[in-house]
Formats: sequence, structure tokens, C-alpha cells
Amino acid sequence: MIQRGLIESRRRDLELIARLAFMSILTLIVALTASAALFDSELQQALETAGPNRIVLEDALERVPASQRDGLVWLITHMPEQDRRQLTADYLLENAAVAYEAWQSAPWHEDVPEEIFLDSILPYASINERRDEWRRSFREQFAPLVAEARTTSEAAAILNNKVFPMVGVKYSTQRPKADQSALESIEAGMASCTGLSILLIDACRSVGVPARFVGTPLWSDGSGNHSWVEIYDGGQWHFTGAAEPSGMELNKGWFTGRAAGALEGDPRRAIFAVTWRKVPLHFPLVWKPDDTSVGAVDVSRRYVSGTPSIKPGEARVRFRAMGQDSRRVATPISVHDSQDQVLFEGLTRDERFDANDHLEVVLPIGSRINIKTEAGLQSVVVTQDEQLVSLDMVPRGSFPPPDQSLSRTQTQTMKARLIQAWRAREEASRRRELASGVLEHGDVSMPIFYSIHGEKPEGGRSLYISMHGGGGAPPEVNDRQWKNQQRLYRIDEGVYVAPRAPSDTWNLWHQGHVDPLFDRLITSMILVEGVNPDRVYLTGYSAGGDGVYQLAPRMADRFAAAAMMAGHPNETSHEGLRNLPMAIHVGENDSPYGRNRVAGEWKDRLAKARAEDEGGYEHVVELHAGKGHWMDGDDAKALPWMAQFNRVNRPERIVWKQDDVTHDRFYWLKVDEPVARDRMVVERRGQTITISEPGGAKKLTIRLDDSMLDLDQPVIVKGPAGETLFEGTVPRTRSVLEQTLAEREDPNGVYSAEITVTIGG
Repeated sequence: MIQRGLIESRRRDLELIARLAFMSILTLIVALTASAALFDSELQQALETAGPNRIVLEDALERVPASQRDGLVWLITHMPEQDRRQLTADYLLENAAVAYEAWQSAPWHEDVPEEIFLDSILPYASINERRDEWRRSFREQFAPLVAEARTTSEAAAILNNKVFPMVGVKYSTQRPKADQSALESIEAGMASCTGLSILLIDACRSVGVPARFVGTPLWSDGSGNHSWVEIYDGGQWHFTGAAEPSGMELNKGWFTGRAAGALEGDPRRAIFAVTWRKVPLHFPLVWKPDDTSVGAVDVSRRYVSGTPSIKPGEARVRFRAMGQDSRRVATPISVHDSQDQVLFEGLTRDERFDANDHLEVVLPIGSRINIKTEAGLQSVVVTQDEQLVSLDMVPRGSFPPPDQSLSRTQTQTMKARLIQAWRAREEASRRRELASGVLEHGDVSMPIFYSIHGEKPEGGRSLYISMHGGGGAPPEVNDRQWKNQQRLYRIDEGVYVAPRAPSDTWNLWHQGHVDPLFDRLITSMILVEGVNPDRVYLTGYSAGGDGVYQLAPRMADRFAAAAMMAGHPNETSHEGLRNLPMAIHVGENDSPYGRNRVAGEWKDRLAKARAEDEGGYEHVVELHAGKGHWMDGDDAKALPWMAQFNRVNRPERIVWKQDDVTHDRFYWLKVDEPVARDRMVVERRGQTITISEPGGAKKLTIRLDDSMLDLDQPVIVKGPAGETLFEGTVPRTRSVLEQTLAEREDPNGVYSAEITVTIGG
């Protein structure tokens, strides 16, 4: 039924139909000249079910602002068929306009992904209730109530406390009907749990809070049905009883005990959440059992299972498998450690389950795991609690077996597909992470500030990571140093990031957690801000300069250049800088910790290394005359100096000097058991790779691709005494592509072939 206020709008639409219906050929012309979105097969299928109302929907699509078009298309393709046959263009356009306004103006906008907006803010109805024009009037009434709220949970709790007394609606079994719309409940002054839930959901959606209808057809004890509301916040769904607030808290209610007895998969005793996505399940409308038009996901598991207890140093890791059309699929997976021991086996959830319901296991933070599926292998490092791992599941037959030899063309295609899949599964979560302003690794957090400058060049933006000074001081002192670093340097182009050190110790940037946090920062910037992975630069002042001395050699394969300002290196070595240009700027009078003296020593070392190793150790060292610890901005010249360089990603010669913080991969080399302070030298000439200094390594894995040599021709690997360790062709395989992408999540650091050799054995 359409509310009486819609009659005039409906009359105009019917007149439009009458004028055009007699000319079927005109309908064809309209279809042919419609925008490209109209030709989307899914939209076309939806329009074909609209009957005479199709012209009304097409009119809405013609009139909708471009910024709201995707939302309207999504709504039309996902709404019940009956709505396609009767809703007016004005109704749909008004609904979309106010929904987008509420979402985009909310202080929590960045925390609500578009897919959540589409499914839990944009829809004009929850179940089969009357389609009313409620959104704008509700927004005008209820937005002032949540003006000071900063999270969706806070806003929802305020609304649950205040809306029902404001509109005069109470719970009553004497309500006119179960499935009342919000306006019908206000008119009646009473509603059952169903009507109360609809009213709270509409109030939440009117102010940009994602909310959805949840319920069970029958409690496990046979005592009847119940409905309530879920609110999206912090990447999770939280529940509350409509008109049953628990103060300002969610996830509390009289029904939690009964909900714990739900039976997952049971159409009568499971707990279901409404979704407008296309899913196999429907919400069981106990008042209208033959109506299967309302989609649902089974969320019983969240109500039945408590949060698993985890120990310090452990994390809950969740797995989802994504098939065609980015839909979840149920597939068996096995999780293995680095020694290929099985840690866990299970079955992923498909679209019958809530979008946040995933297969879960508790694993040690910092461990590298390999996940095996029928589609292949994916390797990840466990970095934080509630980590979500997305597995790309392409239908069988569309990917070659993991170890099947590929041609050069097949390899290029496969690499592009793997990178595309990685972007698709990671971008949304990385965008939310950057928007939060905090990166995490295990129990360590690193706040960040960043700003974007200039136009994005072809190939992607530059990235400057600028580390602050301080250290060995109270947090407020280091916070001031961080604020200063945010404005210390100016760039013409790129992303300027000033991270806040995770600790306040003297060795702010030396510690082992900094490396994975910077890895995470770089890959997130590649995904979200379009950074070119070959144009990443590292700099820092004072204690931040200490960090450059430490990080640049051991992470040289991540950066294009580095610039050290007013720091000192402690025990670190310059040797890993063979392929990384390095600038050193220190005041001539900056004598504490021997900064000026050590800068001079490094100048001599780098000059000697460059003279002895042709093509390596590009550097500039300047002791600024008359300057002390602060160089009055003279050091800023290092930034344009760095900008002239791109990363040397596949060098012909590698000098790998391990620090006290070790890495198992450096450029195109990998070892299983890195040793602190170890030194290795490897070079390639044509088809021959020579390990001139193996260090303490017993085994070495060498990664290759067609940009380095001809993989269709034999490759030779020689040991330090000139002995041949390997000779033969090296196959390009999907498994190596997958493994090397998973290790670094660096689109330009993906290799297609590898050789593992034993040294001295």
C-alpha cells in the first residue's frame, strides 16, 4: 500500500505511462539511448520485472544525480519485485537523496563502507511493512538528538532511549498488526517487537546509522518468535532490543539467554538478519509465511558462541573464501605453519551466513601461515587480533595447477589477476584502517598523520615517510615531536606521512615491530592512495634520523631513497645500502652522541664502498657549516634530492647485511632462517647467478622473472668456489606468483620462478 501522501506523485507517473505506452517502439528507443548503466544485465533483468512501472524506474535513473546513481541502481536491482511494480520515481529519488545526505554528513562516515550503506542505510524498508515517506521527516526530528554522538553505537543508544517517548509509541500485543510501518506504529501509539524494531531501524537510518532487522521464528524452548535490531559499528554488528535500551550500552537484552539456544541452520529456530543482498535464504515472516521476498543471513553463531578467550601474543584469525561476483563460498581450507604442519582445518561460510560470520581460529601473532584451498596457496603473517584473511576462489579449471609451468604470456595474465584479486579483497579494510589514523601489529599501535600534495602522476604518487625525534621521554614530549614532524617538510607531489612511534623509549624506530608496521603502511598507501611502490622515500630527524640509519639498510628493498637528518647510527652497518641512495645531513657543530663525527665517518665509508663497487652506494653527505642540532631548514634539500630516484627493484648485485632485527627476504633473495649480523653477496650476469659470499646460509632461494633474464633458457647458479649449484630451465608457476605477492603485498615485488640451492653441502 502506498501512503496517501504519494497519490499525487503516483498520478503524474500514471499519466506519463499513458502517454508513452501506446508507442512500443518509443520504449525501445528510450532503452537504446539510456545511459550505460541501463544496459547492465542485472539491471535489465530487474527492469523487465517492473511491468508498466519500468518507464517510471527509467525516469528515476535519468533524473538521479550522478553521485547517487550507483545506489539507485543497486536499490532497483535488489528491491522486491512488488516494489519495482509500484514505487514512484519521486519516492525513490527522495529516499536516495536523504540517505546519501545522512551517510556522507555523519561523523562516522569513514567507518561505514559503501556495501554497508547500500544494505543497511539506503533501503526504505526492513521487511514487508507499508512503504511510507518517512526518511526526511525522521531526519529532521531525530538528527538533533544525535548531534553530539561520535559513533554509530552511541547514536543508536541515544535514539533507542529517546525516540519512543518522543513519538509516543509503546509495546503492546493489542497493536493493529504485526508488520506495522513506523508511521503506522506512531499513528497507533503501540507496536509489537516487530513494529518497534522497524521504527528504531528507520530512525537510525535517517541519521546515517546502519541498522538491520533481526529475529527468530521460534525460540529453542518453543515459546514464540521475537525481533530486535542490529547496529553496525567498528566493523561488527551489535544488537539491542527496540524500546528496550540498556542505558548507553549495546549487546545487552533480556533475550540473550534464549538467543544462546538458537539452532544454526534450522529454518524455525535459527536467528536471521535481514539483508537486501541476493542470498539463498529468506527471512521467515511468521505473520506471512508464504512471503519469501525478504532476504536473510543466518547469524545464530554469534549469539550462541561466546568470544573465545585468547592469551597475550595470540590473535583470532578469520577466513572467508570469495568466488565469482565477490560472493562468499563454502570451501574446505587447511592452515599450515612454515614447516607445513597442519594447524587447523575447517569449512568457510557462504552467503547463507552473516557477512561478518567467518571461520575462525586462534593463532600466535607474528607467525607466518600458509592456507591451502582447492584454488591454491595463500601465505599471510598473523599481525593482529580479529585479522580477516580473504581467499580468492576462482572456479576450478580457470586457474592452472599451482606448479604447472606457464608461458611468459600466461604469467603476465596470471600476475595481473592475482594483483587484481588482492586489491579487491584488501582495499576496503585498508581504507578503514587509514581513516582510523592508527595502524596495528599485534598489540602495538602506530598513529599516523598524512597529507596529499599535487596531482597524481602517471604511475602513481610518491610516498614520504617522515619519522619524528624525541625518545627516552614522556609521551607528551614525543607527541610534540610528532606534531612538529607533521609540518617540518613540504613536498610538491605525493603523500607525506608522519607516523607516531609506537613507544616512548630511546630507540623509537629501531625495534622489530617498526618494520612490519612500515610494510603495512606502504601497502595500504599503495592500495588506498595510489602510491607507486617504486617511489617510497624514508626520512627522519634526530631520533627519527637514528631510525633512518637503522631501517634504510635492512629495508632497502622497500625504498627508492633515504635521507638521514641529525641522527646517529649506533651499531648499524652501511653495507645494505648498496642499491639505495642515501643522504646524510648533520650540523657541523652537532657533537652530542658524536653525530657530526659519525656523519664524517659514514661519508668516508660510503665513498670507499662506491669506489670499490661500481654502480653502488649512491650518496650525498653534508655537514652544515655553523649549524648545531637544528639546521634551520637547510636539510630540506634532501627531499628533492631523493625524488630524482626510483627504487632499484631487481638489482644485478645484492649485498645483504642482516641487522639485529632480521628479515627472511631481501630483493630477489630469501632464506628460511636468517642470522643476525650475517652478510651475503649475490650477483647476476646474463643467465648466471653467483653466490660470492653465502654468509652462514645453508640454503638460499633465488627469485626470478622475465625482466631479469630469459626463463625459457637454462639458468646457472654458481657457489663461492665457482662450483655449479644448479643448471637448467626454471619454470614460471602460479605458486611462486602467489607466494611472492603474499609475502610483501608489493605489486612490483612479484616473481614468477624460483630456485632453492644448498650451499656447501
